[in-house]
Amino acid sequence: MFFSVRYHSEMTTTAILGQGYVGLPLAEALCEVGDTVLGFDVNEALVARLNSGSSHVDDISDASLAKMLAAGYRATSVPSDLRLADVVVICVPTPLHPSGAPDLSYVENASTLVAENMKPGALVILESTTYPGTTKNLLRPMLEEGGRELDADFMLAFSPERIDPGNAKFNIRNTPKIVGGESGKSGEAAADFYRRFVSEIHVTRGTKEAEAAKLLENTYRHVNIALVNELAMFCHDLGIDIWEVIRAASSKPYGFAPFYPGPGVGGHCIPVDPAYLSYEVKKRLGVDFRFIETAMDINNGMPRYVVSRIQRILNRDEKPLRGSKVLLLGMAYKPNIADLRESPSLEILEILMHEGADVSYHDPLIQTLRIGEQVVAGVADASTAAAESDVVVLLQAHAAYDIDALIGQSKFFFDTRGVTRSDNVERL
Repeated sequence: MFFSVRYHSEMTTTAILGQGYVGLPLAEALCEVGDTVLGFDVNEALVARLNSGSSHVDDISDASLAKMLAAGYRATSVPSDLRLADVVVICVPTPLHPSGAPDLSYVENASTLVAENMKPGALVILESTTYPGTTKNLLRPMLEEGGRELDADFMLAFSPERIDPGNAKFNIRNTPKIVGGESGKSGEAAADFYRRFVSEIHVTRGTKEAEAAKLLENTYRHVNIALVNELAMFCHDLGIDIWEVIRAASSKPYGFAPFYPGPGVGGHCIPVDPAYLSYEVKKRLGVDFRFIETAMDINNGMPRYVVSRIQRILNRDEKPLRGSKVLLLGMAYKPNIADLRESPSLEILEILMHEGADVSYHDPLIQTLRIGEQVVAGVADASTAAAESDVVVLLQAHAAYDIDALIGQSKFFFDTRGVTRSDNVERL
């Protein structure tokens, strides 16, 4: 065996494929424990930006990146650099095809690069969220090409990322890490690797269990969000305040976990991960995962429901949606970050544009965004735009907003996040 499975006191060279919201924080944590870190990305412009000290990730400031560079971090797009790495961690995107099927092209491309440039004895870890069996059935055969053998020529594990952008309480160091190896030795090596900078490690029976655990986490959230989204629609029609219902139910000290409705689900996990699980169940077992399918239908329908509520507000003022001035506040998928991945606000903006509304947006962290081929610029001043609009819609409650002041400046204010208590506001 070329590689020692003990990592507690050893410094290593680690290559991380993918330098986004998962890969860059991982690189920072490894720099802090003394590793030499290679941040690999095929985007050469991004590589140049990182090496110049400019971060594109909310959780990594330019000052933090400067410390990483001083500690030996280096971004690269040269595949042969992977041959320097004792450990290779794959943190590339796993989106959905337009058809809704999993898109593993990034994982496949990364796995090809690793297989062609892997150092003998390297530990390879997949962190990209995927359906159970990907590590075993896709990645392992690629690494075994040319006669290489698991635990002799390389080690292989899966450890799902649990990055929550913008979370000030939980980060990569104090969030428990799930690790599943393709063998006992591979699992032990990966667990030892993460123990150097993560406070708690949970080792699963194998890679499939680790892959399924990540999907369960976000499917749980997806299904419960769908429950309260559907309940919010019924409560509105019944004249019941859903936000007061949730607050009341949350007073129970056991047996209830609160979830909250909203304009849809966004981010790199909740809208995507359940589809991976549903896809695998359908492919392998030939049956529908009915809970997931129903939840996706409800959550995917929320942007259009929000638009229908905007239309009703305007109708009460005897105005059509077409031609009315609609201001959207907050376009990111969660508060206080500039992340637009899968944000339902984008679909709401697109629907309103298609329906002929005179729609604009403001986000303190996002100056421009893209709808199809069109680049849309945000308004500079939320207060002025609110006063000039027929209806103002709060889609994301960034801390930078003085919401009470904005309500006072608005003719009609529609709160999709339940952060207001004023009687002259309509809530989702």
